[in-house]
Amino acid sequence: MKKVLICIDYNPTSEIVADSGYKLAQSLNAEVCLLHVIADVQYYGVQYPTFMGYDGFDAEVDLNIHNEMIRVAENFLNTVRTHLKNPNIETQVLEGSTDDVILEFATQWKADTIVLGTHSHSILEKIFIGDVASKVLKNTKAPVYMVPTKK
Repeated sequence: MKKVLICIDYNPTSEIVADSGYKLAQSLNAEVCLLHVIADVQYYGVQYPTFMGYDGFDAEVDLNIHNEMIRVAENFLNTVRTHLKNPNIETQVLEGSTDDVILEFATQWKADTIVLGTHSHSILEKIFIGDVASKVLKNTKAPVYMVPTKK
């Protein structure tokens, strides 16, 4: 195992995921990449026709929101890298459907292990909206290291 991909979001439980994933990577003497996915950013930039009296954003505002979302995500990952006390950790901010992006990037980066946190969603939530961790687990070719985050 040479490459460990640690996938984190803005949930405070990401600290548990990052720490556990990094500890695993250290034990394997593996390279680490922190990944954060900005999901559905396209909805903020789409110029829909006026609906309910709402005209949507103008292009300048859309660009600013998009750039700000990326800046915040990059700052978040840099803060996590500092928390882990390793300036050599790679970081990636990508956009799209979270599970699809994780799977695609893991393949592209040639991750040997994917680290994910498991948020505690109710059974109904999983039935109706699914769960990123379960979708990744179902569709990946790489082993997945699941970190329980429920207190």
